[in-house]
Amino acid sequence: MKLATDWQDYELLDTGGGEKLERWGSVVLRRPDPQIIWPLDEENEMWKRADGHYHRSASGGGRWEFRRTLPERWVIGYGPLKFQIRPTNFKHTGLFPEQAVNWRWIMKRISSAGRPIRVLNLFAYTGAATAAAAAAGAEVCHVDAAKGMVQWAKENARLSGLAEAPIRYITDDVFKFVQREERRGHRYEAIIMDPPSYGRGPNGELWKLEDSLYPFLESCARILSDRPLFVLVNSYTAGLSPTVLHNLLYIAFARKLGGTLDCGEIGLPVSSSGLALPCGIYGRWEHGPSG
Repeated sequence: MKLATDWQDYELLDTGGGEKLERWGSVVLRRPDPQIIWPLDEENEMWKRADGHYHRSASGGGRWEFRRTLPERWVIGYGPLKFQIRPTNFKHTGLFPEQAVNWRWIMKRISSAGRPIRVLNLFAYTGAATAAAAAAGAEVCHVDAAKGMVQWAKENARLSGLAEAPIRYITDDVFKFVQREERRGHRYEAIIMDPPSYGRGPNGELWKLEDSLYPFLESCARILSDRPLFVLVNSYTAGLSPTVLHNLLYIAFARKLGGTLDCGEIGLPVSSSGLALPCGIYGRWEHGPSG
């Protein structure tokens, strides 16, 4: 498992009893996590004094309870990158801190390429990977079906000093956008994606990962340039193992184009216990040896 161990502004303080306690800058939040099926050793003052606690409802969804008045949003940093944090009604904050292992990898791959790199970031959410790629010198096309997430991504880029960077923001159904890019002859050296388990596009287009992911990867293979650099796939879908993702990437990319594959789990270290919290899987295909 690759652990995001080099954060300063974020810390996973403790876990147990189906919840995690996290520090986001100076704000401590308590949130549920389905992976945490081990018990909580002690609900000490650190837990009781959390600034915000997300209570899941038995009927679905949930609500935040705040012990003190928090700003509507605040900013944390990771290296040269800055991100706006905002507790949302569906428990998330707009950032997945375990993805720092991928941001670091993206920046290293692009900065060491020694040539112009065009990156396509799909299901791009609030644009952390977009900012990482742009900060490393890439030209980026950022695509997400949710207009609000695209606006959030623009703000993250601005906070990171990338307001004038060559980033194109697209609000669209991702699958249809890739198909149009193929018809237009547009090509990319790198593709990043974080596909959901299930979703609908702005016009009701259905996405179901087990049915849609492989044909989507095939479409993406057709818009790689003649000198591709990498493809990175992240997933939080329960039941999708790193081995399955490895097989998909092998068939879609490595079997035809060669290169190397690296697939596994990503996670966060727990400060209080030394445990590791698994937070999803990644698959990386590189056209050439990794370093």
